[in-house]
Amino acid sequence: MRYFAELSYRGTAYHGWQVQPKDVSVQEIIEKALSTLLRTDISITGAGRTDAGVHARQMYAHFDLETPPDLSDLVYRLNAFLPADIAIHEIYRVHDEAHARFDAVSRSYEYHIISRKDPFAIDQAWYHRQETDVKKMNQAAALLLQYEDFECFSRSKTDVKTYICKVSRAEWEVTGNRLVFHISADRFLRNMVRAVVGTLMEIGTGRMEVSELHRIIESRDRREAGASVPAHGLYLTKVEYPKTIFQHS
Repeated sequence: MRYFAELSYRGTAYHGWQVQPKDVSVQEIIEKALSTLLRTDISITGAGRTDAGVHARQMYAHFDLETPPDLSDLVYRLNAFLPADIAIHEIYRVHDEAHARFDAVSRSYEYHIISRKDPFAIDQAWYHRQETDVKKMNQAAALLLQYEDFECFSRSKTDVKTYICKVSRAEWEVTGNRLVFHISADRFLRNMVRAVVGTLMEIGTGRMEVSELHRIIESRDRREAGASVPAHGLYLTKVEYPKTIFQHS
């Protein structure tokens, strides 16, 4: 029987989501907790692979069990066992063919920037002092919805078969002293959001014109886009699935 776990984590202490040979990952910590509590080896598959230092407000992962557990009790015991920076919100019984990664229809991210030094935002937002033109950044962000091939924002030497992503939302929002970038798409390439933000910041600080974004995207060349912004300002905020995923017989 297959189960989906809905969870969140602060990524500061981890070398990303995926299990690493020498570094601690979120996936490794959750697998060890599940295996210990259920007294059997458990492997989990996440909805995505966040990089080192990236946070997740909502992530899903699936795993299989032969014997159905008391789900509310398992959530309670997992949260008691896991470190404070990882939280399990709910565990759902799903169809046996359901897949946390391949069945996701949309993913959303936020990138947080602060313009004033804040000791309470260490490792949770990028401190960037230079003034930015948010209007121009939003004009440029809107252009992302006109394209589907985002090879120029992808990390080099990846094993993906396609660079096609369908972006449904891309906009900046000013919230108090924070500048927050919102972006949603059916899928994302490795490093894509951080490269997009870095490029839009080039426009916002006057080092690049809005119209240049067309040339950058059409070049399909990572060297043409802006530098990637730091990982600690990035949050995976939402993963969406068809409702039928959670309706098992």
